[in-house]
Amino acid sequence: MKIYTRTGDDGRTGILGPGRVLKASPRVEAYGAVDELNAVLGLVRAHDSKGWLQRELETLQSLMLHAGAELATTEPAALEKLDRVSDQDVTEIEHWIDRFEADLPPLKNFLLPGGSMLAAHLQLARTVCRRAERRVVALAEVESIDARLIRFLNRVADLLFVLARWGNHQVGISDLEWRGRGR
Repeated sequence: MKIYTRTGDDGRTGILGPGRVLKASPRVEAYGAVDELNAVLGLVRAHDSKGWLQRELETLQSLMLHAGAELATTEPAALEKLDRVSDQDVTEIEHWIDRFEADLPPLKNFLLPGGSMLAAHLQLARTVCRRAERRVVALAEVESIDARLIRFLNRVADLLFVLARWGNHQVGISDLEWRGRGR
């Protein structure tokens, strides 16, 4: 199979459903942002040299493929055949947040992203996740999208923030609190 097909040369792409859509459509923007997040999660995994988060990151990457496939599907019959992100997945992510947050000092202020290489990349993943969330919300304004996908991305962004703090904590780097001007 060739990697190039030339079918997208006109600025349109295929979806899991009838027809083709513009590559700049809200649907393609949404699943493209989820794909971008998945790539950044791969970068995070590469920086997890101790393997602390490998299981969670691999699970998240698999869930991103499920979310992307759901976002790329417009045909109800095809949607029913997909493995999809579930409410149980959202609950599991909440448990992860609680587990990792239990090791951290209470948050008292806004934080500046950074610290260890792992934490900095987790913060980058968080911001990409928030963009993906915004793209899915925008798609939901014009097409029917299961609200579970928005909850999922919202929770993943929260998890990535906690994991960044946790990653810094593991290597003895304190959170850098934002002080604002004149503080």
